Amino acid sequence: MDKAYQHTPDRPWIFRTYAGHSTATKSNELYRGNLAKGQTGLSIAFDLPTQTAYDADHILSKGEVGKVGVPVKHLGDMRLLFDQLPLEEMNTSMTINAPAAWMLALYVALADERGDDRKKLRGTTQNDIVKEYLSRGTYVF
Repeated sequence: MDKAYQHTPDRPWIFRTYAGHSTATKSNELYRGNLAKGQTGLSIAFDLPTQTAYDADHILSKGEVGKVGVPVKHLGDMRLLFDQLPLEEMNTSMTINAPAAWMLALYVALADERGDDRKKLRGTTQNDIVKEYLSRGTYVF
Protein backbone atom coordinates (compact mmCIF):
# COMPACT_ATOMS: atom_id res chain seq x y z
CA MET A 1 0.00 0.00 0.00
CA ASP A 2 1.27 3.46 -0.88
CA LYS A 3 2.43 5.37 2.20
CA ALA A 4 0.88 8.52 0.76
CA TYR A 5 -2.54 6.91 0.97
CA GLN A 6 -4.34 7.67 4.19
CA HIS A 7 -7.85 6.44 4.78
CA THR A 8 -10.14 9.25 5.80
CA PRO A 9 -13.26 7.96 7.46
CA ASP A 10 -16.54 8.91 5.89
CA ARG A 11 -18.88 11.12 7.81
CA PRO A 12 -21.25 9.10 9.95
CA TRP A 13 -24.83 8.68 8.83
CA ILE A 14 -27.27 11.35 9.92
CA PHE A 15 -30.16 10.00 11.96
CA ARG A 16 -33.19 12.21 11.93
CA THR A 17 -36.91 11.78 12.37
CA TYR A 18 -39.34 13.73 10.19
CA ALA A 19 -41.16 15.55 12.97
CA GLY A 20 -42.99 18.69 13.96
CA HIS A 21 -46.34 19.38 15.56
CA SER A 22 -48.77 21.92 16.99
CA THR A 23 -46.43 24.83 17.83
CA ALA A 24 -42.80 25.85 17.43
CA THR A 25 -42.28 25.50 21.19
CA LYS A 26 -43.75 21.97 21.33
CA SER A 27 -41.72 20.95 18.27
CA ASN A 28 -38.56 22.33 19.90
CA GLU A 29 -39.22 20.18 22.98
CA LEU A 30 -39.62 17.14 20.71
CA TYR A 31 -36.38 17.92 18.83
CA ARG A 32 -34.37 18.41 22.02
CA GLY A 33 -35.69 15.11 23.38
CA ASN A 34 -34.84 13.27 20.17
CA LEU A 35 -31.33 14.75 20.09
CA ALA A 36 -30.79 13.74 23.73
CA LYS A 37 -31.67 10.16 22.72
CA GLY A 38 -29.02 10.09 19.99
CA GLN A 39 -30.65 11.61 16.93
CA THR A 40 -27.94 13.45 14.97
CA GLY A 41 -29.97 15.78 12.75
CA LEU A 42 -33.35 17.40 12.33
CA SER A 43 -35.97 16.89 9.63
CA ILE A 44 -38.61 19.56 10.05
CA ALA A 45 -42.23 18.64 9.30
CA PHE A 46 -44.20 21.79 8.52
CA ASP A 47 -47.97 22.10 8.68
CA LEU A 48 -49.99 22.43 5.45
CA PRO A 49 -50.53 26.21 5.62
CA THR A 50 -46.76 26.72 5.98
CA GLN A 51 -46.07 24.25 3.15
CA THR A 52 -48.41 26.17 0.85
CA ALA A 53 -47.30 29.64 2.06
CA TYR A 54 -50.63 30.59 3.60
CA ASP A 55 -50.76 32.70 6.74
CA ALA A 56 -52.22 30.94 9.76
CA ASP A 57 -55.19 33.34 9.76
CA HIS A 58 -56.04 32.81 6.05
CA ILE A 59 -59.48 31.27 5.44
CA LEU A 60 -57.91 28.25 3.69
CA SER A 61 -55.76 27.57 6.78
CA LYS A 62 -58.75 27.08 9.06
CA GLY A 63 -58.47 23.78 10.91
CA GLU A 64 -55.03 22.99 9.47
CA VAL A 65 -52.62 25.11 11.54
CA GLY A 66 -50.29 22.84 13.49
CA LYS A 67 -52.27 19.74 12.55
CA VAL A 68 -49.67 17.71 10.59
CA GLY A 69 -46.53 19.69 11.35
CA VAL A 70 -45.15 22.85 12.85
CA PRO A 71 -46.50 26.25 11.75
CA VAL A 72 -43.77 28.77 10.89
CA LYS A 73 -44.74 32.19 9.61
CA HIS A 74 -41.93 34.52 10.69
CA LEU A 75 -38.51 34.81 12.33
CA GLY A 76 -40.08 34.71 15.80
CA ASP A 77 -41.38 31.21 15.10
CA MET A 78 -37.90 30.16 13.93
CA ARG A 79 -36.42 31.50 17.17
CA LEU A 80 -38.80 29.32 19.18
CA LEU A 81 -38.34 26.31 16.90
CA PHE A 82 -34.54 26.30 17.23
CA ASP A 83 -34.24 27.62 20.80
CA GLN A 84 -31.24 26.02 22.57
CA LEU A 85 -30.35 24.06 19.42
CA PRO A 86 -26.82 24.68 18.06
CA LEU A 87 -27.35 25.48 14.36
CA GLU A 88 -23.61 25.28 13.64
CA GLU A 89 -23.55 21.69 14.91
CA MET A 90 -26.85 20.57 13.37
CA ASN A 91 -27.71 19.08 10.01
CA THR A 92 -31.21 20.35 9.31
CA SER A 93 -33.51 19.12 6.56
CA MET A 94 -36.52 21.22 5.57
CA THR A 95 -39.01 19.55 3.23
CA ILE A 96 -40.99 22.65 2.36
CA ASN A 97 -41.13 22.90 -1.47
CA ALA A 98 -42.60 26.17 -2.79
CA PRO A 99 -41.63 28.31 0.25
CA ALA A 100 -38.13 26.72 0.44
CA ALA A 101 -36.23 29.93 -0.37
CA TRP A 102 -38.21 31.88 2.21
CA MET A 103 -37.71 29.21 4.89
CA LEU A 104 -33.98 29.00 4.14
CA ALA A 105 -33.78 32.81 4.42
CA LEU A 106 -35.41 32.63 7.88
CA TYR A 107 -32.96 29.90 8.93
CA VAL A 108 -29.93 31.93 7.77
CA ALA A 109 -31.34 35.11 9.35
CA LEU A 110 -31.65 33.26 12.66
CA ALA A 111 -28.07 31.97 12.36
CA ASP A 112 -26.86 35.51 11.61
CA GLU A 113 -28.82 36.89 14.56
CA ARG A 114 -27.14 34.34 16.85
CA GLY A 115 -23.69 35.05 15.43
CA ASP A 116 -23.34 31.57 13.88
CA ASP A 117 -20.88 31.10 11.04
CA ARG A 118 -22.82 30.56 7.79
CA LYS A 119 -20.05 28.30 6.52
CA LYS A 120 -20.80 25.84 9.33
CA LEU A 121 -24.51 25.52 8.55
CA ARG A 122 -25.43 22.15 7.04
CA GLY A 123 -28.58 20.60 5.73
CA THR A 124 -31.00 20.51 2.83
CA THR A 125 -34.17 22.07 1.55
CA GLN A 126 -36.55 20.47 -0.90
CA ASN A 127 -38.24 22.51 -3.60
CA ASP A 128 -40.08 19.99 -5.77
CA ILE A 129 -42.87 21.92 -7.47
CA VAL A 130 -43.63 19.06 -9.87
CA LYS A 131 -44.38 16.77 -6.91
CA GLU A 132 -46.64 19.43 -5.43
CA TYR A 133 -48.52 19.82 -8.69
CA LEU A 134 -48.82 16.17 -9.74
CA SER A 135 -49.00 14.30 -6.45
CA ARG A 136 -50.49 16.59 -3.88
CA GLY A 137 -52.44 19.21 -5.81
CA THR A 138 -51.07 21.92 -3.51
CA TYR A 139 -50.36 24.56 -6.10
CA VAL A 140 -51.50 28.15 -6.43
CA PHE A 141 -50.84 29.02 -10.08
